Amino acid sequence: MGKEKVEIFDTTLRDGEQVPGCKLDTKSKLEIAEQLDALGVDIIEAGFPISSPGDFKAVEAVAKLVKNARVCGLTRAVEKDIDVAAEALKSAIRPRIHTGIGTSDSHITHKFKATREQIIERAEKAVAHAKRYVEDVEFYAEDAGRTDNEFLARVCEKVIAAGATVLNIPDTTGYCLPEDYGAKIAYLKANVKGIEKATLSCHCHNDLGLATANAISGARNGARQIECTINGIGERAGNTALEEVVMIMRQHPGMDLYTDVNTKLLNSISHLVSDRMGMFVQANKAIVGANAFAHSSGIHQDGVIKNRETYEIIDPLEVGVDHSAIVLTARSGRAALAYRAKNLGFEFDKLMLDAMYDQFLIMADSKKEIDDNDIEVLVKQVKH
Repeated sequence: MGKEKVEIFDTTLRDGEQVPGCKLDTKSKLEIAEQLDALGVDIIEAGFPISSPGDFKAVEAVAKLVKNARVCGLTRAVEKDIDVAAEALKSAIRPRIHTGIGTSDSHITHKFKATREQIIERAEKAVAHAKRYVEDVEFYAEDAGRTDNEFLARVCEKVIAAGATVLNIPDTTGYCLPEDYGAKIAYLKANVKGIEKATLSCHCHNDLGLATANAISGARNGARQIECTINGIGERAGNTALEEVVMIMRQHPGMDLYTDVNTKLLNSISHLVSDRMGMFVQANKAIVGANAFAHSSGIHQDGVIKNRETYEIIDPLEVGVDHSAIVLTARSGRAALAYRAKNLGFEFDKLMLDAMYDQFLIMADSKKEIDDNDIEVLVKQVKH
C-alpha cells in the first residue's frame, strides 16, 4: 500500500483571526492568502461571510485571488448564511461551503434547546441547501469531541446522503485524548454508511495542549484532511499548528501519509502571519520558534557541531531556516566558543583557547548571552 495524501485545510484567516486583537484588513488577508496558496495548502478558509460586510468583501477578494487551493466560506446551518457565502465565493475557481451545527448533548440542550432529531433535520437541510450552489460541501459537527459516537455516526450518514463531501469532526473544546479522538475517527470509518463518499477531517483545539497529537491520531485512523492554522493561532489556546502536523508526517515516513506543502516556506509564512496579526511566536514554539534550532547547552553544542543529527531531527533548511544557532551562554563549552570564534575568522591552539575560555566564563556570568562583539573583545584580551 502506497502513501496516502492528507489534505491541509488552512483556517488562519477564519479561526486564526478569531483571536482577540488579531483582526486583519483585506489587504493583509490577501497577502496571507497568496502565500498560503504558494505554500501548497489544499483549502483556504477565507472567513465567515455573513459575519460582517468587511468579512464578506475579504472572502470575495480571496476567492478572486487564489489560483490553486479551494476557497472556503464558513456558515451556520442557516439558509441566509449559506446564500451569503455562495455569493462571496462566486469568483472562486474551486469553491467550498462549510456549514454545520453542534451535535453534543451540551450544545443540543443548552445552545439550541432542541432534540437530536431536530438537529439532524437542520443539518440535512443546510447541506442540501449548500449543495444547490457548490459541489464541494463540508459539514462540521460542532463539539464532535464530546458527542456520543453512535449519534455522531447517524448525523454523518444523513449529511452524506444530503450531499456532504467532507465531514469535519471538531474537538471544539480541546477535550479529547489522542487515543479517544483517533478511536472516534476509526468508529466513523467503520460504522457510517456511505463513508467512502466523504473525507473525514480533523479540527482540533489546543485547550489541553493536545491539538497536534489529536489531529495526527485522527489521520492515522483514517482522516484525510487536517484543519490547522499557521503558528497554531486560534480561539482560546489555539488550533492545530500547520507546521507541526506537516513536519510530523514528513519526519515519520512510516506513517505512509504525506502533504503537498512546500516546507521550505514555513518559516517565512510564520513570520508574515505573526507580523500581520501582531501575534508573537513563543521562542520555544516547535518548528518556527526562534529557539527551534538554537543550542546553548555545552553538551548539545558539542554534539551538533560534530554532527547536526545528534540533537536535531529536522534540517533547518527544510523549513526555511538558514542554519542552526550556537548560542553562547555560561552553559557553553570550549567547543562552542571555538566554533563561533572560527566563524568570525579566529583560530586558536589549545592553550590560547583555555585562556580565552576562562575570560569567557567571567563575561558569560554577567550577561545572558555572548555575541560576536563580545568574542572580538575576548580575543583582544587574550592576545594582549
